[in-house]
Amino acid sequence: MFTAAPVKPPVPFAVVESLDVRVGTIQAVADVAGSRKLVRLTVGFGDHTRSIVAGMKQERPNLQELVGKQALFIVNLEPKKMAGEVSEGMLFDVGYADGLVPALAMPERPMPDGARAG
Repeated sequence: MFTAAPVKPPVPFAVVESLDVRVGTIQAVADVAGSRKLVRLTVGFGDHTRSIVAGMKQERPNLQELVGKQALFIVNLEPKKMAGEVSEGMLFDVGYADGLVPALAMPERPMPDGARAG
């Protein structure tokens, strides 16, 4: 039986407003050589594409099934270098922090790439 974690402390609404959360389509998934966990997602956001590095290599039996799926991403994080790759954002992958089999946070119907959450 699942027990939800305690809610984190409140943050000012301005913190939430500062995050740029957008819909993107996963165009490609590639292995990050030398890493047991990391993969590089190529994600389309309408007017541009980005590389998003995510620790999901061992979470799904066939990562190629993610290609063509839309998901939510934070796109205004500072770039971060991981295992020699630069990540230009963060994927919302629900469940991992709670020890559950992760699932993408996805729009309920197809949306234009680059559409903002909020």
